[in-house]
Amino acid sequence: MRSVGNFLSAYGGNFKMALLLWPMLSFALTLPILAYLYHRDGRLRLGSSLAAYLTVLYGLGIVCFTLYPLPSGDSGPGITYGIQPQFMPFNSIDNIRQDGLKAVFQLGFNVVFFMPLGFIAARFFRMRFVPTVLLGLAVSALVETAQLTGLFGVYDYAYRCCDTDDLITNTLGALIGWLCARVLGPVRSPEEAGPVSVTENPSFLQRCVALWLDSIVIGLLSLLPYCAVALPLELVWEAPLELPGMTVNQTAALLLGASFWLAVLVVEVLVPWFRGGSTPGGAFVRMTCENHPRTTGYRLLFYALRLATLAAVCLWVPWAALILLLFYLFARRMPYDYLP
Repeated sequence: MRSVGNFLSAYGGNFKMALLLWPMLSFALTLPILAYLYHRDGRLRLGSSLAAYLTVLYGLGIVCFTLYPLPSGDSGPGITYGIQPQFMPFNSIDNIRQDGLKAVFQLGFNVVFFMPLGFIAARFFRMRFVPTVLLGLAVSALVETAQLTGLFGVYDYAYRCCDTDDLITNTLGALIGWLCARVLGPVRSPEEAGPVSVTENPSFLQRCVALWLDSIVIGLLSLLPYCAVALPLELVWEAPLELPGMTVNQTAALLLGASFWLAVLVVEVLVPWFRGGSTPGGAFVRMTCENHPRTTGYRLLFYALRLATLAAVCLWVPWAALILLLFYLFARRMPYDYLP
């Protein structure tokens, strides 16, 4: 047990680092996974949400266990000298002869550490055997390359040992993880899961994921007019764009603000108007914001109220979002959904 304790103590700080990073990054990193699940399944279960968070925690754990702690100070590995790589396959056998249980734990940990990756790939993303093995090899190769190059050139020397045996054991771990998932039940491909219809009564979380995706589209569209017009004019005139009676910053704020609200109008009104109520983000997560057909007049009023609600969320965060959440928890719909 002392050998196990000594081995794990070397990673204690790394694991704590992953736990500290998780609350700050998990929300942003989990949203793309939730969006993918909505797009694939058309719904989201509690188990899937928890699995998404655990996947994020596992990803942060890979980064922290393999790259942290970073070099610091004026001397040491990565700063004044590097750690020699180990390119000889199966050199771990000699390490076991020399170091005994410590080397065995290290070898076993490298296998176990990548088993969740294979399990997640099989059960969560429904990947087949060969792609899962290649994924394990690719992730391990990326980690080893980062260790070999001093975090891709950030440091002058390698501060962690790049080991060929890590590639072998990590890939083996991903393979075993896939087999464990297979034992629990058949791994279905997305094609075998069958088609999923568009929902007219999306959950609050589904609406949030769709809004997050829409916000990305809106952000990109907001920058296009400025980059396409203002920046070329600045290059031609060799001076920042400045409207009469306004400073440079005021001009930029006006143009970007106008582009933003124009993008909101396009993404949240015009696109769903002609696509059956589905915004770009809503289409990706298979939902429509229109819960039933309406006449043209009521439809115009519906989108006006919906746009006003989104504007309130943008301008009055976080209170507007909290009020909407409480309203949805009691009514199971948005205020504008009550329109006939």
